Amino acid sequence: MKFKVFLLLVLFLISFYVVTFIVAPRLLMEREATNQPEHLTTKKELEKPESESAPKPQPKMDQIAEEIKKMTLDEKVAQLLIVQNPGMQISEAEIERLKTAPYGGYILMENNYGTLSATRKFVKNLQSYSKRPLIISTDQEGGNVQRIRMIQDYSATIIPEMYRVGKTNNMELAKEIGRVMAEEMRVIGINVDFAPDADVFLNPNNTVIGRRSFSEKPEVVARMSLALAQGLEENGVIATYKHFPGHGDTAVDSHLSLPVINRTREQLDEEDLVPFKNAIKNGAKVIMIGHIALPKITNNNTPATLSKKINKTILRKELGFDGLIVTDGMNMGALANNYSETEVYYRAINAGVDLLLLPSHPELAIESIKKNVSEERINESVYRILKFKNDYLMDYKYLDNSFFGNAEHQKVVKRVP
Repeated sequence: MKFKVFLLLVLFLISFYVVTFIVAPRLLMEREATNQPEHLTTKKELEKPESESAPKPQPKMDQIAEEIKKMTLDEKVAQLLIVQNPGMQISEAEIERLKTAPYGGYILMENNYGTLSATRKFVKNLQSYSKRPLIISTDQEGGNVQRIRMIQDYSATIIPEMYRVGKTNNMELAKEIGRVMAEEMRVIGINVDFAPDADVFLNPNNTVIGRRSFSEKPEVVARMSLALAQGLEENGVIATYKHFPGHGDTAVDSHLSLPVINRTREQLDEEDLVPFKNAIKNGAKVIMIGHIALPKITNNNTPATLSKKINKTILRKELGFDGLIVTDGMNMGALANNYSETEVYYRAINAGVDLLLLPSHPELAIESIKKNVSEERINESVYRILKFKNDYLMDYKYLDNSFFGNAEHQKVVKRVP
């Protein structure tokens, strides 16, 4: 009897211990857990520095800057030149350069046009040999300046002079003409056009610009040059506004000698610069500098091409242009008759220009720049050039021959009186 009582007492004590010290605390913990509110991220937690809340993601590498680090000085400087190949055959030396240190691009001149298929093959060969994408450019303005008319076996659409287009004051028509031009250039492989002419026709004795201009009225030139450029760019060819800061009030041909324009800054702002300001406001990608002197702006007869005041102060800083600055032909008389060939190359780059068009001797230009321009300054332009190519040239698509001089294009240009 005593043993049974003892056994019951032991069982009671064990049960009491289990309930009091094991089961009850667990039930209490589960109840408290069930009654906890749902956790929401607080504003304070959201505002914590990334280092406190999560591993900080690595910044995206600037691939262009990294590419520039890998380039030799010769490769960098070659990117600053747009040259002409002497014909449609590509020499072994040129192929070697294209494979190792290609130029920034090429301009197609008279002797670079043959049959349509041969010209396209020439351009495609340049691109295929080249280590980097090439700018393939030409002067296709309309009127007296339309290089693609030199194609031998097809007839390009004859583009009216821009003065006639300007007289219509029809932006939709100007844009359509830009489309026509772009589509025909894309049959060949041209990706940059040195057009439109954004000069205001201010001097009736100006024969070098004349009716290449849209109008004597700055606002008409601004509207129509923008519309033409939009037609070009929306159809795969990048436009170039020229000739900054305005070649419209000259009576001297810069192909032969240096024009001197005695215009004040106030006059430039009211007339010459109006189209360029409008272009920049609307995203201009390339602007061509003219070989013109403006002594009331620069206090001397330094051509705009070689002037820091024109390129860096006015165009870059004051007007806010961050695209490519390309020169007019470096072989033109305005420079050649007043400066040594070596001098013009490095002075233009030091003045703020990015691309030298048509240097007479490309190898001399490269050596001149390497010796007289800092690598930091060279890198600045190379960065712009590579970014331009990456942004605008990578998805280029050729068009077939049916676009060249077709009936629909003819109808567009016939709308110009």
